Amino acid sequence: MRAIRGLWRWRHNPLRRATDLAEAWVALVALALMVLAAPVAGVLVGGAAGDALERSVRDQRETHHRVTATVVRELDRSPLDVDPENAAAGDLRSRVLADWTAPDGTGHRGPLLAGLATPHAGDRFAIWTDAHGRLVARPLDTATATTHAVLAGFGATLAAAGLTEGARRLIVWRMVRRRYARWDQAWDRAGPDWGRTGTGI
Repeated sequence: MRAIRGLWRWRHNPLRRATDLAEAWVALVALALMVLAAPVAGVLVGGAAGDALERSVRDQRETHHRVTATVVRELDRSPLDVDPENAAAGDLRSRVLADWTAPDGTGHRGPLLAGLATPHAGDRFAIWTDAHGRLVARPLDTATATTHAVLAGFGATLAAAGLTEGARRLIVWRMVRRRYARWDQAWDRAGPDWGRTGTGI
């Protein structure tokens, strides 16, 4: 709004300098880019991120399999064994030796983090594996993918607006520096006679 008021104020003002009008136009163009181009950039980036994440969701649904593991015995608990995918902050999981069968039919045994408070031999819990029984992260769900895409779009909008404002400030700074340099040249041309005009000295 300040840019629009600035343009209106300088339209027919006899004190208007070319740089004043140029600064107002720079501000107006920057405002238009922030209001129009930045949201478009956000929509484009959010859409591209959403498409990529949806492909990832589909791929993970095909390659990540939920299987049941069976506790063989409890292992020593380590305070560092926290599963960031499934555990809340400070929620320690039980470390167990477990058996599981992969989707391809092969049997596996190894140490796992189980969401069991007091695991006993024979207890069952769900884990995620690939087709060959190797442990993988829980697959990304559609709601999380959508949230990430929206955040990416919002971030791109803010980044575009910030870059536009930064470019505007840089341009205006350079224009002001150039104006000051011209003033310095004008003062230098006035030279030592400044203030003595008409005194006869």
